[in-house]
Amino acid sequence: MTARNSERFLVAFNRIEKALEKITGSGSYVSFFKLIDFAKKKNAIVRRFEDDLREYGDLRNAIVHHRTAVEYAIAEPHDEVVEKIERIDRTLTEPPVAGGQFRRRVHIFSPGDSLAEALRMAGKKKDFQIPVYDLGEFRGLISPSGLMEYLADTISEDVISREMTTLSDILRHIHTSRSYEFIPAGLSIYAAEEMFSEAVVKGRRLDALLITENGRDDEKLLGIITPWDLVKIE
Repeated sequence: MTARNSERFLVAFNRIEKALEKITGSGSYVSFFKLIDFAKKKNAIVRRFEDDLREYGDLRNAIVHHRTAVEYAIAEPHDEVVEKIERIDRTLTEPPVAGGQFRRRVHIFSPGDSLAEALRMAGKKKDFQIPVYDLGEFRGLISPSGLMEYLADTISEDVISREMTTLSDILRHIHTSRSYEFIPAGLSIYAAEEMFSEAVVKGRRLDALLITENGRDDEKLLGIITPWDLVKIE
């Protein structure tokens, strides 16, 4: 027998309530709306879906508190509502993380590599973030905005040879504050998204998030996230 939408809704709602209790460490009864208030201070996923969760809290009350019989619910949620709350449930219980969704093989460059070589590789892979390491030690990230800064800084030079210019040369001409951050592989993609948003609010340029196992720059680079990568996050 197929479960009614109200039954599916309540199952997902109860699971979400349990997840919020776990996030907040609540040991006694706390209302669903208070759980949201407490949990959003700690969890980016709760912050992302806060408005939906509050609406679902009202709908849950309508379903449960106004029943006229065990098998009768005064409100039967629409399919899209049920699908959305079930998706939020899955997201809270098994958060999509940076190291899972954005893990990929990243080409590593050396300070002595030429600009021409880096551009050829970037064009081939359609990846224009250029991480530079010297014998395994991170030296910097050359992003498109960093490359533009280099070009602007050397505008007075008559000729700029892409074959002669090295990545080390470019790094020396990038004077603005660093436009990247290292993040741990286990960071949720919603927390990663917030890092870009917060940078904009603070007037800071953040071009990329570099993923390593524990978010340290002396660990293997597991992937790179740019703002464009996060556009399709729901």
